[in-house]
Amino acid sequence: MKKNPAALGLLICVCIIGVFMNCSSDEGYGNSISVVNVNANGLLAPVYGEQDSAAIKAATGANDFAFRLSTALVKNTGNDNFVCSPYSVWIPLAALVNATDAQNKDALLTALGASGISETDINRASSRMLYSLTNLQNKEYKEYYNPLKIANAIFVGKNVTLKKNFAQTFMDYYRGNSINVDFFSRDAVDAVNRWASENTNGLITNLIQKFDPLTVAAIANAIYFSDRWSWEFNLSETKEGLFHAPGLDTTASFMLREGNAQTYYEDSKVQAMPLRFKTGGGLYIILPKTGSAVQLLSSMTNSYFNEIQKDSVQATGKLLLPRFSIESTIDDLKEALVALGVPLFDEDTAPLTGGLIEEPLPVFLSDAIQKAVIKVDEKGTTATAVTVMAAGTTSMPIPTKPFEMICDKPFVFILYEYTYDGGSQILFTGIVNQP
Repeated sequence: MKKNPAALGLLICVCIIGVFMNCSSDEGYGNSISVVNVNANGLLAPVYGEQDSAAIKAATGANDFAFRLSTALVKNTGNDNFVCSPYSVWIPLAALVNATDAQNKDALLTALGASGISETDINRASSRMLYSLTNLQNKEYKEYYNPLKIANAIFVGKNVTLKKNFAQTFMDYYRGNSINVDFFSRDAVDAVNRWASENTNGLITNLIQKFDPLTVAAIANAIYFSDRWSWEFNLSETKEGLFHAPGLDTTASFMLREGNAQTYYEDSKVQAMPLRFKTGGGLYIILPKTGSAVQLLSSMTNSYFNEIQKDSVQATGKLLLPRFSIESTIDDLKEALVALGVPLFDEDTAPLTGGLIEEPLPVFLSDAIQKAVIKVDEKGTTATAVTVMAAGTTSMPIPTKPFEMICDKPFVFILYEYTYDGGSQILFTGIVNQP
């Protein structure tokens, strides 16, 4: 996967779920074509003043899932840096609720933080969430651009038939296209890689190297985010300094932000500041007062994150933040999802049987991996994430004096965008142990 260091403010998440079956087939052929012809209905636009309790619960649950997944994954980080995209995992799993059998559907909804709501509710909530994330509400910023674009697709093998009900739901609520490929040839690899490249401005060009020939479908999600800080750091004020990494000190380039009316939070455990993007949303920097950044992210909850946002105040002070660039490969994603109660990996029950394809074949998720990259500098943020899932046949007192938030030791970051139902919807989480 290529990275473009010149592209600032870029976030890319691509989630691939491969679905395999135990069967034999002849050699495949052909190029990708559209499959299952369905017409799209519009995404559901929240009406201001309207309260949709199921959508609010699902959106809140998605943030709960983000912190639960981060906690499950970060425990093996040690002294390394870490970044993941929980939303890139949550949204395709939400779509797969529609393909999960009745025995396992409630367990999947519970794992997604959507216990007690229906399949219809999770679809409506996902649609409202996608609308909020991809449609700017403040027309003042239209002169810049829409910073976030989301694409979904399902690639279907030529020897099976995608269920039309799933195809229609996937299109209506998730804006998901269906594409026919041949998993017994290079065709499927080329089709998915071409789709990934087209939906990430050419930044992800070799996402998949090969598919297991028993693959029957692959569901993909791509998120493209591009924005700059609303208040950019002055490059001339960036200075070299010591960063106290676990076990040793290292040199880092510290960016300076200093002045009045800065949004700031402090309690007995942390200092926290959001770095706002031009079009909304931002990157929260959370610095622990004691303990490690791993311990802090492991203890973070959606309610505490909400408290940090709600009880922040306008204060005078300065922030020193190192430029950082992180890449994480998460090989234990399957284990983390199983620990969170996602039932789709159970080979014995094969929970996706009968819900995704017409053929009566046992279908279940068999593996999952994610790679994620984030870069933060004076102008904005660049971040990429690739998730692959395969299957077989997540009140402070007002400061009385100017604050100093010196991030010269490990800290946590949370990248978010605003939605109507969920407020600050979490897209990325991570820790910086070594800039």
